[in-house]
Amino acid sequence: MTATPNSWFILLLSAVLLLVAVIGLALYLFLRLRKSEKRQQESELRLGELKARVNPMQLEVLEARLNPHLFKNILNSIQSHAYQTYFAIDKLANVLDYILYESRSEFVTPKEEIEFALNLIEINKIKVSPLFDLKVKTRVDDSEPLYEQKLMAPLISTDLIENAFKHADIQSPDAFIAITLEFKDNLFVLTVANKISSRAPMKKEKGGIGLKTLEQRLKIIYEDNLDSYTEENVFVTRLTINLFEYKVKVLAAR
Repeated sequence: MTATPNSWFILLLSAVLLLVAVIGLALYLFLRLRKSEKRQQESELRLGELKARVNPMQLEVLEARLNPHLFKNILNSIQSHAYQTYFAIDKLANVLDYILYESRSEFVTPKEEIEFALNLIEINKIKVSPLFDLKVKTRVDDSEPLYEQKLMAPLISTDLIENAFKHADIQSPDAFIAITLEFKDNLFVLTVANKISSRAPMKKEKGGIGLKTLEQRLKIIYEDNLDSYTEENVFVTRLTINLFEYKVKVLAAR
């Protein structure tokens, strides 16, 4: 069977249309590819610009961090805390030596106990602000004959000092702690006063085990020598030990 002219024409037309479609599709894909490549180039260009902008920003941040005034202030702050920490550690070392070695003895000298108390106060100062009203006074007559004789019960000052820092109303603008250490006329006197919080009752604030233990020690060794009272939200404790009387009793008991 021979093909008619109409059949050849239809086949030729179909082939032309198919070729046009293929060329059109190829052109479309080519244009899409070029457009995609252009977008990629634009993205890379923007990314480069962004990186170029970020680097100066990072440099500005770095320069701000290395600002000499800021750096100096930070350094001064670190130096201040480092000195305070070193000072506290030095006092802590003295306290530990006293606790580990001197306090093993049945008695220590008034001089050793006073030095221990002063070191303990310095350590506790870390708990409060540098602006906190802390008054520490010493009235010591180091020419007294009993000043360097072992007649003091060791660590007798601990509870009064620790309780002052623990229970003081440090949030109040008129808060304070006042500590006086005295040794004169053979009398050892430790007076501690601090403002207490009005939010809690006095008995709860100061009725801890530490003071009860201290009172028991004092009664056993020196009889009752601890006096405490509260007046206008101020708690005052005074420890008085007559070392001359105690020495006389010890000598009489032999």
